[in-house]
Amino acid sequence: MDKKIGLFWLRDDFRFIKNHGLIEATTKHNQVVVFYLYKKDIYSNQEAQKWWLSKSLSNFKKKLNELNISLEVVETHSFKIFFDSLIKKKDFAIYWNKVYEPDYLKFDEYLFNIFKNKNIYHKRFRGNALNEIDEVKKGDGTPFKVFTPFWRTAEKFFSEKIPSKERTIKKCKNKTNYFKNCINAEKILPKKDWFKNFEKVWSPGEQHALKELQNFIKERITNYSEGRNFPNIVGTSKLSPFIKFGQLHVETIWEECIKKKSKTIGTSKFLTEIGWREFNHSLINHFPHMLKGNYSKKFDKFPWQKNSKFLNAWKKGLTGYPIVDAGMRELYSTGWMHNRVRMIVGSFLVKHLLINWKEGEKYFRNCLLDYSPASNVAGWQWVAGCGADAAPYFRIFNPILQGEKFDKEGEYVKRWVPELKSLSKKFIHKPWELNDEKFKLGKDYPYPIVKHEEARLKALNAFKKI
Repeated sequence: MDKKIGLFWLRDDFRFIKNHGLIEATTKHNQVVVFYLYKKDIYSNQEAQKWWLSKSLSNFKKKLNELNISLEVVETHSFKIFFDSLIKKKDFAIYWNKVYEPDYLKFDEYLFNIFKNKNIYHKRFRGNALNEIDEVKKGDGTPFKVFTPFWRTAEKFFSEKIPSKERTIKKCKNKTNYFKNCINAEKILPKKDWFKNFEKVWSPGEQHALKELQNFIKERITNYSEGRNFPNIVGTSKLSPFIKFGQLHVETIWEECIKKKSKTIGTSKFLTEIGWREFNHSLINHFPHMLKGNYSKKFDKFPWQKNSKFLNAWKKGLTGYPIVDAGMRELYSTGWMHNRVRMIVGSFLVKHLLINWKEGEKYFRNCLLDYSPASNVAGWQWVAGCGADAAPYFRIFNPILQGEKFDKEGEYVKRWVPELKSLSKKFIHKPWELNDEKFKLGKDYPYPIVKHEEARLKALNAFKKI
């Protein structure tokens, strides 16, 4: 056992299972301190996630206390300044897990150099991914740009790996503190308390994540391939926020799914979603320009329109298209939105309103509990048609038909747009066709802000220009 203190830098890994860096620290040291660096400006436009982060820190701290490990939250303006002052101490060894984003991986290189020069023991481990970024490439060594061959290769590569021996976390001999001027997790909570409703819907923590995973596998995974398309039922896993904050390692998900003796279409389809996450991480690391702009450069000339009135109507769920409005209100109320509906509202913003996908990406970043740069940016560019392996530009979701197909009885719409509760299924997705004294369009519910057919033609013409 090393006499020095073992420091574990906690990032997106609020778990004990497969938390390789934390496990290593507790194996090597009698005293371990876990620290979280809260960089305010990262979260300045991720309000919803402040709630999840704050709760995760509180829950994780309780569990760590039982193992005689302190969790200390340090507020900092710069990771670099923080580490430059930390290395002066030299009385520690440090461990962390990778975060698969270009800036983080680049910063890791900087840390390696300073720790090496100061002769400080340091070790970095695999993060929350099945494969490392550079392990999955085409035969000629270049990165994949199309999902299907990427996932075929990635899945094969992962399943042929020799499984690593499962290690568990050890209880420390005695508890110690290390950092001065730490902050309370509560300090991170958003100032506006719109998140109060989240507490009825979510319970951020590893135990809950594992329970949710088992429930999903037992009750819903068999029908996942079909069920995932219908927002009026619970057909998806709703595990995405837990994965984002590392309360679940994707390898744990993989193992639990594979244990299911009969591998159904549902299981394969669900694991494909993990595949998309891996693909998106591969994309942002090989093509980092897409984090700030279009993956496909020809879209730099696209004639986007600035229209704050339309943008605000979209954000508030007041577009006059029921399925779009239901999705936007579900997002604001719960910090999550059904995946099928994410495509519908995304397509509506980009193709019906011709508003730049970056505006949608920014709003989702602020409201989504499962926001991650890779999935959010890649998802929005997929919808806009400017991403890798994206939906073709002429694929324009018809919000009326999408509603009628995936919310036949209008249950989803009625849950989130209660002002339409009294409408029959014939009119629930096109209330403007209803002629009824009791229901006044423009008063009880807005007129559509654009007409579908006109907007569609306008979009096709705009896309033809590039």
